[in-house]
Amino acid sequence: MPEGTAIATPPAAHDFARLTDPYRRELLVHCYRMVGSMHDAEDLVQDVYLRAWRGFGGFEGRASLRTWLYRIATRTCLTALESRGRRPLPSGLGAPSDSPEVPVVASGPEVSWLEPLPDDPAEIVAARQSTRLALIAALQHLPPRQRAVLILRDVLRWRAAEVAALLDTTTAAVNSALQRARAQLDAAAPAEDQLVEPADPRLRSLLDRYAAAFETSDIPALMLLLAEEAGWEMPPFPQWFVGRGDIARLISTQCPAGPGDLRMIPLTANGQPAFAVYLRSDDHVFRAFQLQVLTATPAEVTHVTTFFDVTLFPKFGLPTELAGARGPLGTRAAPAPAASRAAPAPPTARKAGGR
Repeated sequence: MPEGTAIATPPAAHDFARLTDPYRRELLVHCYRMVGSMHDAEDLVQDVYLRAWRGFGGFEGRASLRTWLYRIATRTCLTALESRGRRPLPSGLGAPSDSPEVPVVASGPEVSWLEPLPDDPAEIVAARQSTRLALIAALQHLPPRQRAVLILRDVLRWRAAEVAALLDTTTAAVNSALQRARAQLDAAAPAEDQLVEPADPRLRSLLDRYAAAFETSDIPALMLLLAEEAGWEMPPFPQWFVGRGDIARLISTQCPAGPGDLRMIPLTANGQPAFAVYLRSDDHVFRAFQLQVLTATPAEVTHVTTFFDVTLFPKFGLPTELAGARGPLGTRAAPAPAASRAAPAPPTARKAGGR
């Protein structure tokens, strides 16, 4: 039985919020693993709590309240996925581009991209590692029921019989689905010995130099921090790139920022180091531009996923603009109210190295 306190007698309806609210964050993460979208996961959790409220009177306490809520959440996600396609990253759609100077073109609304997930410092390391971008992207390639089996068995540690009861199938079918899912994920999931926590002090110097290279538009310094075969992808642009040489050419020709035009705010997402990037506009206001999620070892950055969806900033508790002009490097302008909704400049608005 998954951990959670079993309730001997049915709780009263007025206890619903007190008893169920402690599980809201982990149910959000569960839905995110299933659907690959923070926006969708929030909507699904609202639906889960509505369904749970309606069925609360019939909850008999035979299993833990946590297990009961996960059953509702999993079924809610599976129903939602019946009418939704998977959410990929550009690297999951085709081969990398070999033309970094050709202007990148965003996809249309027919592609719903994978989204990052803000970290909760209270979550244990194992929970954060189970939200790594590479893992979530790989999960999106699994059929929904197979995806649910793998999450319930390998992440939540449910017994095969419990999963079979939830999915109205047999234990043998669950074990078979789990075996197929594990085989498909083996090639995509990051190696455990390469994973480091964002707070690892060995990363601090690397991340500081990475941010400084962007803020000063120092492409040679940035390239020294990237692995030789580093990957770079930028949803909603389907083009993606491999190799520090192509990445250097991409940034040099298509990044809209010169020295002093970017502000890099460190944060964490999906159990990985990340940066909120603000771009200075002609009125000297730094506006939300992109979120970068890094895969890194203590020695080098091996992959960068750059999200250009600025509606993600409020999900991370970030303002969409920073008040005041940029001062000397190392100073920080005060954040503007989070309600600001200014749009970023297009990716090719200005060239690196000049305004």
